[in-house]
Parts: sequence; structure tokens; C-alpha cells
Amino acid sequence: MKNITLLSLVAAALLFTACGEKTKEAATEATNKVTEAVKEDTASVVEATKKAVTEAAEATAAKAAEVKKAAEDKAAEAAQALKERAAAATAAASATAASATESVKSAATSVVDSAKEVVADNTAGKAAYAKCAGCHGADGKTKALGKSAVIAGEAATDLETKIAAYKAGTRNVAGMGMLMKGQVASMDEATIKAVAAYISSL
Repeated sequence: MKNITLLSLVAAALLFTACGEKTKEAATEATNKVTEAVKEDTASVVEATKKAVTEAAEATAAKAAEVKKAAEDKAAEAAQALKERAAAATAAASATAASATESVKSAATSVVDSAKEVVADNTAGKAAYAKCAGCHGADGKTKALGKSAVIAGEAATDLETKIAAYKAGTRNVAGMGMLMKGQVASMDEATIKAVAAYISSL
């Protein structure tokens, strides 16, 4: 604003001054003052622009740092929540596995105890085996007539199936079918189960 006023004064001085040396000096002086004023205004504008750009850059950097911090905090919260859920799931799975293991162990113990009771009380099976002992041995570990396999400790269900097949005449291992059919002909289903259980316990 002061520069415009200054220019107006210079222009007025030139209009009212006659031509001559003084006019030239006055014009030169006025021109120099205007040039100086323009330089000052330009420097002031450049300085103000630099300051505004610096402030804007600082504000942008501060906002970026704030956004980054907020994102890091959210990521840390999410990671912690995930970690806690994983820990809870692991604990639940461990508890379920321990419970299942305990149930299986309890059931197995019960089955073993029942089997021991059956074997201990299997007098019928022991009595029925008496006619088998002549060929298979008292402990079931003799190969009958040197031909059959050792039957002691064989699975009870497999023994039941084999004895039933000998009784029906549909099994004939190493030519022993007829002999075995005669040995087991008088056994009913309950006796076959009892003798099979007894042999598997040997």
C-alpha cells in the first residue's frame, strides 16, 4: 500500500516539474525508490511463502506421525487379541484332549478288568480246553501233530471263527479238518466262546 502511495507521489512530481536536470534526477530517484520498494515487497512475499511451505510441511509430517502411531497401536491391539484367543483355544483343546484321554484310559481299564474277570472265572473254557491240550499242549504252545500253528494268545474272535468253521466242516488246515471236527462237534456256541477266550489268555 505504501508503495502505491509512493508511486503516486513520484508521478505527481513528474507532472508538476518542468523538464530539465532536476526532472531527470527526480525521475531517477523516484525510479530507484520504486525499484527498491518492489525488491522489498518481493523479498517479503518470498519469505512469507517459504514460511507457509515450511509450516505446511511440518504439519503434514506431524499428522503422518500421528496416523502411523494410531495404526501401530491398532495393530498391536489386534495382535494381542489374536494371541489371547489362540491361548484360550489351546487351553480348551488341551482340556478336551485330557478329558478324552482320561475317558479312553478309564474305558480301557474297565475292559481290561472285565477281561481279567472273564479269564479268571473261565472255568468252562478251561474245562473245554482239556480235550485240546493233548495235541496243543497244556499251555497252547505246541504245534498239534507238528502241523498246526501255535494257538496260545491268538485273538479270541479269530479262534471262535476258526473253531466254528472246523465244527461246520468248512475248515481243513494241513489235513486236520476231520480230526478237529470230531473234537469240537459237541461244543455249543457258548462253549466255543469260552474255550476261545481261555486259549487267547494263555
